[in-house]
Amino acid sequence: MKKVKVYFNRWFSVAYHYMNAIRNNEDGIPFEIYATHSDPQHMALQASDVAEVEPRTSGVEYARFCADFCRRHGIDVFIPRWNMLAISKHLYLFDDIGTKVMVCQDTELLEQLMEKDLFYESIRQKDIVTIPDYAIASNAEQFKQAYESLIALGHKVCFKPCNAEGGMGFRIIDNERNPLEELFGHALNHISFEEAHRVLSSTESFPNLMVMELLEGYEYSIDCLADRNGKLLAAVPRRKAGGRLRLLEQHPELLKVAQKVAEAYHIPYNYNIQVKYNGEHAKLLEINPRMSGGLHVSCLSGINFPYLAVKSALGHEIGSLHPQYDILASHIEQPITIRKSVH
Repeated sequence: MKKVKVYFNRWFSVAYHYMNAIRNNEDGIPFEIYATHSDPQHMALQASDVAEVEPRTSGVEYARFCADFCRRHGIDVFIPRWNMLAISKHLYLFDDIGTKVMVCQDTELLEQLMEKDLFYESIRQKDIVTIPDYAIASNAEQFKQAYESLIALGHKVCFKPCNAEGGMGFRIIDNERNPLEELFGHALNHISFEEAHRVLSSTESFPNLMVMELLEGYEYSIDCLADRNGKLLAAVPRRKAGGRLRLLEQHPELLKVAQKVAEAYHIPYNYNIQVKYNGEHAKLLEINPRMSGGLHVSCLSGINFPYLAVKSALGHEIGSLHPQYDILASHIEQPITIRKSVH
């Protein structure tokens, strides 16, 4: 049987698990995994069969690099992470060579999902899930006004760049912090208002920050699998349960949120909805139009999220899926030998 060729571009380290999930699929379909990254020793390359170093470019130039890589290697399915928007805007480059691209083709929606302030304005108008109180700041005075207005509403306050991934740039404003205790303890993502304002005042403007209420309840990542048309096939709410523990939970309210998101936006393949509770109310943090960093944990539900998305991209029907819930999971490190040469 001819091997199906799948390509990952500049992904996170956990792509190591996604590649193996595709390779070790339940249908016994043979795959050959290709990967590129700007770091020749990056972990995302280590599970691939063929790895290359990619150029440090962006935009249409990067999309052309990826398309050329697909052409040279006869790639069947491309799973982008880096520069998804540019790739989505230039899908004709991949259509011309017959490569299926696992990306949201609605570029306006994709741009909203990647810029949190744009998406918050979009979802505010839909009865899906509550969003936190927030304001956007691009200079120190706006930051101060946003902070003071949120404090006046009785909130603790945090902030994060509008286009950041994961926890990048996330800070909690804490005016009671003790720098000496922090010096001898764990590094924290806390900062006082005065310190943040002083740093932000050092420049006339900065990229948009989302200044928002701090949510202090349970945090969930809802890993979702949809077909190529955006029909929801499975959803697994995954809760942070302390330390490295994660609970795969059958949570009716959040499963309903996942269904509403699917019906409203039709995001294809793998995506992730992050919510956090403030008291009894779940509030949206963000929606990531890609595989999440913890998706390999959600695969313990019996749903092979990466493989089934590829299967859908190839035009195959998935059928009925029944995730297993109430699974408490964790992870440990595994040493591997790094390849000596990646070109």
